[in-house]
Amino acid sequence: MRTLELLSPAKDLECGIAAIDNGADAIYIGAEKFSARAAAGNSLTDIERLVRYAHQYGSKVYVTVNTIIYDEELENVRQLIKDLHDIGVDALIVQDLAILDMAKDTPCPPLHASTQMDIRTVEKVRWLYGLGFKRVVLARELTLEEIAEIHEAVPEMELEVFVHGALCVSYSGQCYASQYCFNRSANRGNCAQFCRLKFNLEDGNGNTLLANKYLLSLKDMNRLDRLSDLAKAGVASFKIEGRLKDANYVKNVTAAYSQQLTSLISRCPNDYKRVSYGKSECDFIPDLNKTFNRGFTSYFLDGRGEQIADFDTPKAKGEYVGNVKSISERYFIVSGIASFSNGDGLCFVNTHGILEGFRVNRVEGNKLFPHSMPEGLFVGAQLFRNNDENFQKNLASSQTKRKIAVAMRFAETDNGFMLTMTDETGREASDTIELKKDMARLPQCDNIKRQLLKLGNTVFCADDVEIQMSAEWFVPSAMLSDLRRRVCEQMLEMPLSTEKDATSVKTSEIQPFVHPKQKTYDYLANVSNALSAKYYVAPCSSFEVRQPHDKKLIMQCRHCILWSLGQCRKQKLSADTKRFDADDLYLALPDKRRFKLEFDCNNCRMNVFVE
Repeated sequence: MRTLELLSPAKDLECGIAAIDNGADAIYIGAEKFSARAAAGNSLTDIERLVRYAHQYGSKVYVTVNTIIYDEELENVRQLIKDLHDIGVDALIVQDLAILDMAKDTPCPPLHASTQMDIRTVEKVRWLYGLGFKRVVLARELTLEEIAEIHEAVPEMELEVFVHGALCVSYSGQCYASQYCFNRSANRGNCAQFCRLKFNLEDGNGNTLLANKYLLSLKDMNRLDRLSDLAKAGVASFKIEGRLKDANYVKNVTAAYSQQLTSLISRCPNDYKRVSYGKSECDFIPDLNKTFNRGFTSYFLDGRGEQIADFDTPKAKGEYVGNVKSISERYFIVSGIASFSNGDGLCFVNTHGILEGFRVNRVEGNKLFPHSMPEGLFVGAQLFRNNDENFQKNLASSQTKRKIAVAMRFAETDNGFMLTMTDETGREASDTIELKKDMARLPQCDNIKRQLLKLGNTVFCADDVEIQMSAEWFVPSAMLSDLRRRVCEQMLEMPLSTEKDATSVKTSEIQPFVHPKQKTYDYLANVSNALSAKYYVAPCSSFEVRQPHDKKLIMQCRHCILWSLGQCRKQKLSADTKRFDADDLYLALPDKRRFKLEFDCNNCRMNVFVE
């Protein structure tokens, strides 16, 4: 029996609570500093409140402390990890090995190795396990076969894999484009999204082969239908990306994946179980197409095969809703079966290949009146809805709550009555009231059940109460309510599990790791302080510290522009297609800065260099 975990993002306390309510087994959230999403920091007070809320259901809270750390920041980080330990967080997600070193003599939660550590090989996972990491967050680019290989080689290590959300085009932790171009380090939580910019593809002479395209912009990941495959491959935690997304996004995506995970476990009850407890009864029907997305891809789960990029736009198109049938001065008519609402957001790709968006002001069936008629709209244009007003309103007003099922038994004692509650986790609590037994004038069972089943403002729910009384004894409603409250409080004070993960940092001699490209590009180990330096063979300072002046590798990608354009060097082109010179291709920004492309066909990867 293996436990499976749905791990949801939390920009803030509100998002974290929404994720728990809609079925998350765990939450990951950033502290005020040292998080790879600098714009999504949270106070210790809010994180502690989230911990208390999550632990009611056995859900866990992981805090991201996953930036590289400078020497002058080490003591601040040391205090932070101690504070996070003291408020009861369940793990830290880290990139910098200085935190591993601190954990030897500083109270620290268990450590998960962030995907920012560039974890894509058996060797890297085995090394991290030897250092004492409990879990690794694998690179998004790995195939199902590669994930299974890692699990088989290091079965003791928990594997966490992204299943949904935005994709970085570079292997995480190995992108320095933002730092180089804008002095904003992705390894410090300040990515400027270089990959969402518009480029020209040029040859060595500056000739434009492809103009004004988003050549590094990937679609969003969606592996909703692949959870079973991932579980069989050894994945323990299914991670949703989105620590900058709002509560509506978190509700919808979490609910969709939670329901899918529950369905998987119901089909395989002897193989898997959920990490946490309680059931979420959603008051909306989750639909991933109605939440922000750039189009979907399962990425490289089955190897290279599908188109993973959208060269036309880095923005969210949303769901296809029909074509423009006719256009009048103030309105247009849509062909299709979709229904629309006032306030819907629609978009289309105009004849220049540019995505245009607009808001619908008024709807009369399939006759739509925009706030102002978009200039580029034409008959036959495909329409996409990137904001479904009704759906968003339903999400915003959702009252979904998560409830832990309890069995209740009310019985008489020698001196009064006793209420016993047993929940689905096996916890049991009871309390008594002393009361002289007087016969009631009316039947009491219905009122006893009515008072004891008033669990609406608690995390518990029950369908019935077993009543064991020898006669129709009178029990005041106020005493029943007070008894119910005391027993619920007792239950909440009981831990859901006696097991508490402990930090397991190895204190034996360190075996330094050699990054695969370290000899050529020594900054790839991302070493930015003295504590982390000893974990790597002959490390040099990180890109952010040293700013190397020689040939700079600023991205390593599994995405390949040649393959996406039908120009793969391993494929035969049609007779009328001119083959690009792959050894002489550049990405060019509008400001004329150019970036050399290198195609590592032996490993089926693309590298991006500063010219």
